[in-house]
Amino acid sequence: MSAGVDTRHAIASARSIVVKIGSSALTSVAGGLDTGRLDALADAIETRMQAGSDVVVVSSGAVGAGLAPLGLRRRPQDLATKQAAASVGQLALAHAWGTSFGRYQRTVGQVLLTAEDMARRSNHRNAQRTLDRLRALGAVAVVNENDTVATAELRFGDNDRLAALVAHLVGADALVLLSDVDGLYSGDPRKDPAAQFIPQVDSPEDLDGVIAGSGGALGTGGMASKLSAARLAADAGVPVLLAAAADAASALAGGAVGTTFTARPNRLSARRFWVRHAADTRGDLHLDAGAVRAVVGRRHSLLSAGITAVDGGFDAGDVVALRDPSGAVVGRGVVAYDAIELGAMLGQSTGNLAPELQRPVVHADDLVSV
Repeated sequence: MSAGVDTRHAIASARSIVVKIGSSALTSVAGGLDTGRLDALADAIETRMQAGSDVVVVSSGAVGAGLAPLGLRRRPQDLATKQAAASVGQLALAHAWGTSFGRYQRTVGQVLLTAEDMARRSNHRNAQRTLDRLRALGAVAVVNENDTVATAELRFGDNDRLAALVAHLVGADALVLLSDVDGLYSGDPRKDPAAQFIPQVDSPEDLDGVIAGSGGALGTGGMASKLSAARLAADAGVPVLLAAAADAASALAGGAVGTTFTARPNRLSARRFWVRHAADTRGDLHLDAGAVRAVVGRRHSLLSAGITAVDGGFDAGDVVALRDPSGAVVGRGVVAYDAIELGAMLGQSTGNLAPELQRPVVHADDLVSV
């Protein structure tokens, strides 16, 4: 069995699945929410749930749903107007999902998240518990970025990345990204007639020569964000299907549509995934060549002897970036000391330190290479 067929089978048989739906699949600038298209998506999701799968929905469309009611003719560029449109659109979007799933006597729970919620370990765990409990109670969790409070500095940037993070957060067996494109092409097929369709991605080498563009009039994503999110999820151990929202029924039923992304064989633990993809870094540790070989090549804990410099005002328990002698980031990890304390330990061997300072600076269990 080929990797692509195996991935499609894994997605078709997944017991837990995250389905992300793009703005263009739900809204238009002129008309706001398209309830007909939303109902068709809910039908496909309900069919999958009736087949025995838990489904979490990551739904874009809040800003787009708020444009028409506010008399806006295009997606706003300034933050305040975006947040105003989102505040109107979130209400309409949640009501529409609730009404649509209500046809099947399904209860919908809205979960609004910001990048900070994923970056903070306590908020991350709280979100996980909420989503797990909603699924246990038979409700449909509809997740969106909390656009009304997210700032430019604290955004996921698009709901594709949010969906990839949620997929790992809930321990999903598969991620399905639905939008206005039917899969991955080597270029934009609307502009380049020679662009080739790519049915499966098994390794980074399969993406050589692929040109991915940015978002459209209603969304912040585009193929570049979808590709980035698919690679993030696959790297974390979650198989991915990228398909058109119009093909949702077939995509969720295991049909031969879209592009699959093969997952890495070993899934990252929740903590290591958080360190690698979700947490913000609060500072930098500069390593000598020997330390880089130890922590990246041999996956050893980082000791003070291999650290040459410290940047940032981090505290013990924060995530920091690990940089090689050239300044390139080679890893991330949870640091065991604050910046001031660590500054006095630089370059010293463990045996020369006080007993309370002889634990690793970053333990191997809390360290990931990048």
